[in-house]
Amino acid sequence: MKIAIFSTQAYDRRFLDEALAARAERRHIALEYQEAALALHTVALAQGCDAVCAFVNDRLDAAVLEALHQLGVRAVLMRCAGFNNVDIEAAHRLGFFVARVPAYSPEAVAEHTLALILTLNRNTHRAYARVREGNFALDGLLGSNLHGKTAGVVGTGKIGLATARILKGFGCRVLGHDPFPSPGFAALGTLVDLPTLLAESDIVTLHCPLLDTTRHMINRASLAGMKRGAMLVNTSRGALIDTPAVIDALKSRQLGFLAIDVYEQEASLFFHDRSGDIIEDDVFQRLMTFPNVLVTGHQGFFTVEAMREIAEVTFGNIDCFIGGRRCINEVMP
Repeated sequence: MKIAIFSTQAYDRRFLDEALAARAERRHIALEYQEAALALHTVALAQGCDAVCAFVNDRLDAAVLEALHQLGVRAVLMRCAGFNNVDIEAAHRLGFFVARVPAYSPEAVAEHTLALILTLNRNTHRAYARVREGNFALDGLLGSNLHGKTAGVVGTGKIGLATARILKGFGCRVLGHDPFPSPGFAALGTLVDLPTLLAESDIVTLHCPLLDTTRHMINRASLAGMKRGAMLVNTSRGALIDTPAVIDALKSRQLGFLAIDVYEQEASLFFHDRSGDIIEDDVFQRLMTFPNVLVTGHQGFFTVEAMREIAEVTFGNIDCFIGGRRCINEVMP
């Protein structure tokens, strides 16, 4: 069996190769690594392959899926939790097996969320740069205690729960919102409606899937309903927030701080070295001018433990496809 791995980075090769070599029964599987993202103009790279393995910014709309089907590809393996970039209805109609990695080390994303909160709150990124230049002045570095603050967790799945546990450990009052709340959240905080969470939280952190109902859930109206000067954190999906609306809220000081590990238009930026390029995304460039904004390039998942789990679960999904067995990670319409 041959699998085309799209959007490949060196670390993908490392962990997928390790997982492949770990089991002798997988020796019949061959991996073809492609640095290019999967899109209609790159579909031909999957020629001769039985399956494709894709990531968050690969495109698997109806046109791409039809082209893959014509090449003989019959399986789509997402090495991530999200699948909003896959036309599931079209995939089902064409007979594709589609599977994902639903939960890989929730603590990895939760801990990165807290790293962003602590860095932005205590200005450690700015202090680091100052000290390296011999500047030990504290002006402009004043932070506040997390202990006693109210933190709102939007989305109480595995990552939301892990984040809530850490926030509770810091001594925060934790609020949560989720149309389908996890039973485990009751021990960590109080479930409230979204307007109440936004109005009462000093920190709002998003841990939701990207659906029609959650796209731009943080917009001009919801930003106006937030506590003035609060911090907004997004380590989930970029399109959960309306970025131009957030920029206006930062300019008016309604929003006090913004920390993001995801960005709605990240596909042309993240996972690549753009330091020698002219970045043409004016919205992103405007974000980078704010001293109270912190951006990381979709690295919340990026720990050794998470990468190993992604690789192992992906191969488990492959094993199910090859063996014709029921797969608990299969995505259905």
